[in-house]
Amino acid sequence: MLRKRGLMWVAPLLLALVLVAHVDAKPADTSGSILLKPTPTQAQAALMAKRILTRMHYKPERVDEAMSRQIFDRYLDALDVDRLFFLKADVDAFAASRDKLGDAFDNQDLSVPFAIFNLYIQRVSERTAYAREQLKKGFDFSQDESYRFQREKAPWPVTQDEVNDVWRKRVKNDWLRLKLAGKEDAKIREMLDKRYANYNERLRQLNSEDVFSTFMNSYAMAIEPHTNYLGPRQAENFDIAMKLSLEGIGAVLQREDDYTAIREIVPGGPASQSGKLKVGDRIVGVGQGDGGQLTDVIGWRLDDVVEKIRGAKDTTVRLEVLPADAGPDGKHMTIALVRKKIIVEEQAAKSSIIETHDGDVSHKIGVISLPTFYQDFEARRRGDRNYKSATRDVARLLGELKQQKVEGVLVDLRNNGGGSLNEATDLTGLFIDKGPVVQVRSADGRIGAEEDDNGGMAWSGPLAVLVNRNSASASEIFAAAIQDYGRGLIIGEPTYGKGTVQNLLDLDQMHGNEKPAYGELKMTIAQFFRVNGGSTQLRGVTPEIKFPVTGDFDQNGEQSYDNSLPWTSIPSADYKPAGDPTTLVPLLEARHAKRAAADKEWLALQADIADVRKLRAETTISLNETARRAERDEQETKRKERHPEAVTVTTAPASAGGKSNAASAGKAVANAEDRKAADPDAVNAVNQVGTVGSSNGAKPGRRVAGANANQDDGLQADERSLKADLDEEKKRKA
Repeated sequence: MLRKRGLMWVAPLLLALVLVAHVDAKPADTSGSILLKPTPTQAQAALMAKRILTRMHYKPERVDEAMSRQIFDRYLDALDVDRLFFLKADVDAFAASRDKLGDAFDNQDLSVPFAIFNLYIQRVSERTAYAREQLKKGFDFSQDESYRFQREKAPWPVTQDEVNDVWRKRVKNDWLRLKLAGKEDAKIREMLDKRYANYNERLRQLNSEDVFSTFMNSYAMAIEPHTNYLGPRQAENFDIAMKLSLEGIGAVLQREDDYTAIREIVPGGPASQSGKLKVGDRIVGVGQGDGGQLTDVIGWRLDDVVEKIRGAKDTTVRLEVLPADAGPDGKHMTIALVRKKIIVEEQAAKSSIIETHDGDVSHKIGVISLPTFYQDFEARRRGDRNYKSATRDVARLLGELKQQKVEGVLVDLRNNGGGSLNEATDLTGLFIDKGPVVQVRSADGRIGAEEDDNGGMAWSGPLAVLVNRNSASASEIFAAAIQDYGRGLIIGEPTYGKGTVQNLLDLDQMHGNEKPAYGELKMTIAQFFRVNGGSTQLRGVTPEIKFPVTGDFDQNGEQSYDNSLPWTSIPSADYKPAGDPTTLVPLLEARHAKRAAADKEWLALQADIADVRKLRAETTISLNETARRAERDEQETKRKERHPEAVTVTTAPASAGGKSNAASAGKAVANAEDRKAADPDAVNAVNQVGTVGSSNGAKPGRRVAGANANQDDGLQADERSLKADLDEEKKRKA
């Protein structure tokens, strides 16, 4: 995200809360039907948001009948994109509201979107009940039938029999995946019954804020892809992700069954300094102050537990903990911790050195990895001289690399989705003398430039920038400026293609609320352009040295949205290129091609990518066990041939927002399950409350420990043990 004098540039996909891995829900009374209702505050927030978006957005859109239809359709897609729950009759029952959904804002009447969601809850309950019944019958895997898992363009099921058949095949596929992973039938039945029960339980425990956020984002994103509504809690998490700090105990938490478990302890934080907490410990109660009553938090939503543990600096929180090595009936211990400011170093800039050899001559290349363009805006506004800043950290790292006599620097921006506009400008200034870095055009057509006014360079030597498809926003500004100034070469994949600027508007601040209630709007207010007058919008930044495109290129990037702003250009800014490194490109490409042609791992990677793309183009999967085993064996044979040295091979983790980036880690081998169906979420709005209604896109690669970690284990993310998850994370980072 980018911010400069009130402007914010936001990454194409919202940054997830650093200290929360999964979000689940408190147990609720399931004896009767749930009826979620909107609050008056939400109705007021919706009206405020509509007034702002129709007047101040870069591309203002009236909420007329056409926009109402878009909101309606996007809302249904957010809930049931794969047509698994609603029947055609359900959708038809709300058809009269499709052209009038915009009236919900002006009339402050959110009854229709909430009625749709309440029906959704009912349908999920019915579908999961049917799924659990199928488990009692078992399946015949000798039949020749297939399951259509890619259902985004499928029509709504017309009859109950039709949707039941979809679910029968879905459950059969879930069973077969576990069977192929070596599970016995009794264990499979137990695991899947628990899985489907959890789907229903979690969904039934969502609250009205979750529904409201889903509906409001259906409206916001109907305008253009990078406009969003953030509820009060989402806004707080977004702020943490940008400034890389928060006030708390310094522990990363995640859900494990009904417990909140400690996934990681941040060095130097209160949890670490106490010496009393360890990874795997389970928090079962939380109390405030030295004598506040302990509240049982078993089964709570993770974000609710996090909210209780966070608090003002120098205040006390007490945790009731069930040790990692204790059974369910083990002895609890109570630990008091004083909250402190925690720096989230995981997303901060880091440096390393690569030594290369050319005959008897060795070369030292400094690498700076930057996950995001972060800045503590509030600390800077207060005049804090030590405010957290990506540019400051990189400048320090450059100084250290210079002391170690590196001959060149590589800035690694892979998977960097953006950040502060100030930081994109200032970071560029470390590598150019001075001049404009990016041009910005506002909605009224005025064009300005963000400039580096500081003469001199922190690094004037050889420079390259490494990017991939998930390098976006501020990453593209930096890479484009380095390219336009001729300051260095860009290496990797074409970037994301997001060329718009967002502003973050605090609705509570505008209304004068002392406590957060209305949330915030992330609204597109401008478009940025390169100093050469071109735009990264849709086209991204094209590298001089191109690597194989690893992910679902056509489904990841600005062009994958149906309402992105078009590409355009403006006159060039007044700038002076520092050189023209492109003259070296033919020589470098020739050397690269020669090395690649003789590098078995590189050739294997290209073959892997081709296989992954082929599999992901498929929309159906066989439910015949013999066919599936043959397909898996074929891929296993390829794996052994291409990577004979590999003991364990993992698929690459999904990129931000769930869009797959398989093979980008290097040794990623396609297998029979490397499809959208590989790790399906049966309930889009259930598994992660923080992403209610998110698309069931390509899921993260399997994180499995074992002789062949690339092989599908048939599990969903929340079904893997914390230990297995952490072990696999270590392997990915190794």
